[in-house]
Amino acid sequence: MKKIVYPGFYSEKKIGSLYLPDTLQAVSEGQKAGLSSSSEDKRRVRLLLVDTQVDFIHQDGSLSVPGALADTKRTIEFIFANIDEITSIAASLDTHTLFQIFYPTWWINERGEHPAPFTMITLADVKKGSWRPLLDPVGSIKYLAELEEKAKKVLMIWPFHTMVGTPGHAVVPSLFEGIVYHGAARNSQPTWLIKGMIPQTEHYSILEPEVKIAKHPMGALNTSFLDDLARYDIIYVAGQAKSHCVLETMRSITRYFKDQSEVVAKIRFLMDCTSSVQHPDIDFDAMANQELKEMEKLGVQLVKSTDSIK
Repeated sequence: MKKIVYPGFYSEKKIGSLYLPDTLQAVSEGQKAGLSSSSEDKRRVRLLLVDTQVDFIHQDGSLSVPGALADTKRTIEFIFANIDEITSIAASLDTHTLFQIFYPTWWINERGEHPAPFTMITLADVKKGSWRPLLDPVGSIKYLAELEEKAKKVLMIWPFHTMVGTPGHAVVPSLFEGIVYHGAARNSQPTWLIKGMIPQTEHYSILEPEVKIAKHPMGALNTSFLDDLARYDIIYVAGQAKSHCVLETMRSITRYFKDQSEVVAKIRFLMDCTSSVQHPDIDFDAMANQELKEMEKLGVQLVKSTDSIK
């Protein structure tokens, strides 16, 4: 394992603290690092970060994932350890507003109560009057039907999270500093992917909503990003949560490239830079690991952040 040279602004003790990133210092140190421009890379490496945001990673985040802080430390140090080899970094931002179909604000029962977080709402529940949508009633019922029939899922009500304008929406500050440090050091523009802004659908994968919304600019599979991803020689994937948004993103990628095994073989899944949602009755982590093992058979490589890039 190569020796990691940490920039002066980095302190692992700050991971998990909410503070204003020192963008100027991170950029200044990157510019002085003396590294070659990413445009000169003979082997192009992309790091894809899924929803590495405060609400999912900080311990007081509204949907905090156990283990995510340690994952984030390893992700940051992976960037520093391989800064001369990572060509570009792309990161998604789960982005929500007050009324979304998976929030309590969307639904109400006959007693005037809104569903508690983690309530499951089925089409049958709505048909028998247990819950009714306050917004877009026709579209909501159609959505539940499509979700159950096509995606084989049931609507989950989530706590308010990654809301636009809140600190919980931000990328973890210490990781953000690492991203812009890399960008400045390698003359490489970070790519930011906004997802989750369509009120009428869930959006776990960073590349497509659970149910497609015709004519909406974010309502279909993001093929332009996927096609760009295929131009890289190696693709690393990390983020939160392994059992949900990261896994759904991996499903989108492997489905799209199912007939291009050479692209799937480029994918390196950073097993120690992601964790699963914990549930008292459902072993989400075991389920995610089993599916990743199936993806491994397709050519995906399950690696650690301390492994050499190859």
